[in-house]
Amino acid sequence: MDTSAPIVWFFILNVVLVWLKTYAEYHMNFNLGVEGSTQQFLLFLNPIPTAIIFLSISLYFRGVTSYWLAIIFNLIQSIWLFANMLYYREFSDFLSMGILGSGSSTGTNLGKSIAAIIHWTDYLVFIDIVILILLVVFKQLTIDHKGVQKKFAILTTLFGVILMLVDYGIASTDRSGLLTRSFDNNYIVKYLGLNEYAVFNAVQTYNQTESRKRAKPSDLAKVKKFVATQKLPANIQYYGTQKGKNVFMIHLESFQQFLIDYKVDGQEVTPNLNQFYHDQNTLSFDNFYNQVGQGKTSDAEMMQENSLYGLATGSAMVKYGTSNTFESLPAILGQRGYTTAAFHGDVASFWNRDNTYKSFGYNYFFSKAYYANANKANYNIGYGMKDKIFLRDSAKYIEQLPQPFYAKLITVTNHYPYDLDKQNISFPATKTGDKTVDGYVQTAHYLDQAFAELMSYLKKAGLYDNSVFVLYGDHYGISENHQDAIAQLLGKDKITNNDLATFQKVPFMIHATGLKGGIDHTYGGEIDMLPTLMDVLGIPDNNMTMFGQDMLSSKYDGKVVFRDGDWITPTYTKYNNQYFNTTTGDQVTLKSDKKLQKVAKQMSAYATKVLGYSDAVITGDLLRFDTSNSDFNLINKKNYNYKKTEGLASLKKALKSNPSSVLAKNKGKSTLSDYVTDAPELKTDSDDDDK
Repeated sequence: MDTSAPIVWFFILNVVLVWLKTYAEYHMNFNLGVEGSTQQFLLFLNPIPTAIIFLSISLYFRGVTSYWLAIIFNLIQSIWLFANMLYYREFSDFLSMGILGSGSSTGTNLGKSIAAIIHWTDYLVFIDIVILILLVVFKQLTIDHKGVQKKFAILTTLFGVILMLVDYGIASTDRSGLLTRSFDNNYIVKYLGLNEYAVFNAVQTYNQTESRKRAKPSDLAKVKKFVATQKLPANIQYYGTQKGKNVFMIHLESFQQFLIDYKVDGQEVTPNLNQFYHDQNTLSFDNFYNQVGQGKTSDAEMMQENSLYGLATGSAMVKYGTSNTFESLPAILGQRGYTTAAFHGDVASFWNRDNTYKSFGYNYFFSKAYYANANKANYNIGYGMKDKIFLRDSAKYIEQLPQPFYAKLITVTNHYPYDLDKQNISFPATKTGDKTVDGYVQTAHYLDQAFAELMSYLKKAGLYDNSVFVLYGDHYGISENHQDAIAQLLGKDKITNNDLATFQKVPFMIHATGLKGGIDHTYGGEIDMLPTLMDVLGIPDNNMTMFGQDMLSSKYDGKVVFRDGDWITPTYTKYNNQYFNTTTGDQVTLKSDKKLQKVAKQMSAYATKVLGYSDAVITGDLLRFDTSNSDFNLINKKNYNYKKTEGLASLKKALKSNPSSVLAKNKGKSTLSDYVTDAPELKTDSDDDDK
């Protein structure tokens, strides 16, 4: 045998091992929507090229070094595979440079969330590496000190590159414009591979960074032209009916539409929200979808405040919130005499809110530093203060806000992994056998109770009748990787992609005393929240750069575009590369349905435009060029300071200069005694104080 054979065989062994475990995990842990023989073949092939390219580096060295390098490159690919397995399990997406770069902006609890979903079997992706290390350390392999000729190593690397090009050629034939018009990371992985996705994403992230340098006013002109074609006439019945009222934006963390009226063991999970949903003064949309991408909650906020989509990769608030120009709801209302404030019971830097909210134009940001109880361990769980305590303690600042005001309250207790201490559990868990899922109804029930306590207080404080309440779920609570549990929750034997599409619905409610409410079956999504709310408040949007539409307009046609390019219309649904009749849920094919062919062509073009233009606005910071809007003045971030000392001083000054707050109207007498909560933590502290 040739003396070079041992290192060659060791190289081949590592290639095979990397290929086998990657291919196995594709099927076991990822939902790639593979269809047809071509896609199956590419999924089988695509782990091999990069495995050859990376591992061939070991062939350029000799002796034991080449063996260790082969193991190291096997390990690197295995770590990347392992990390994506965990991330995909909960978020139905792949890790990106943006997400990796925003780790410090998502608080200290992300590790806890990831740790909760690790299975012991996940570590099997490293078992081959352990064995290989032991073989080398204990000299169970004959070390090839001669190595291979440099020419052979180069040819091996070239073979990997050629194989990658072949993969790309076949993929491009099956899906044209794969790298230029795809918004779905699943496509990149199933066609090209997990390692190739990492390279693609790095290039994509770099291009986003460079976009601002290349941007010019003419780019905004193109966007404005498109946006103008999407403008709809206001609804005469609703327009301006709530003008001048306070606005409460209540962010229902991870709250899905299926929870409304849902029962466990005969008990309603959210009886208070159900009552609010069905109230005659509540306009409730039951076909409303979350449209978030990798930014999750931050994407929802970007849409809710700006009618701009989140990015294809990473979080727009983290990457662009500090530097960009926005035409946001807080600034829009602030320039019409509103006091604007955001409330969040966690650190100010979470999702870069402390910087982004300045760009949005918030007068105040009451973060964890403002809450005296925030540092007590039993007052916190998961991603911040428990909702009952957070909302009660927020009342201290709400009563001081000059009216009219815009107050956004971000709840967090109903957040993955849906932990709740025993003293706060007052509802039975579901029994799907999935630990991630079964606690979801318990934290949702707790949120419902906290919401009821807040509403009771606002009525006593005299704020209820003079306010508009907007409630929305930011994103799914249960990812589609828990399909067996989802099937049990929905009472189905098997889940289809149409069921998963429907599962993306979240609540959207607008409530005000005297508002003509009811259940509205209009299809819409989070991108539409801002123009819809502006209709009710009587704020013209003629020159605003918004990619959503007024859902109350008689001309609204119900187009919903997801961040990955899938879409829903009242007639057809495209989800995970399959088509369905939206009304019946039956699967349909392009070949057999000419009407679908027309709708699919139109929606594909629309999705590409609306997502592409929205991305251009954010990555190019195009709104800095906007001089067309005479109703809006660009924000000067230097005017805002969210440090506690400055914030409290500003409130004190406002109390003296503007007597419109609840506290001022009560001649300095606080209404906090009207806030009644059954939070057991507060009762315990009260008992201790009495002693």
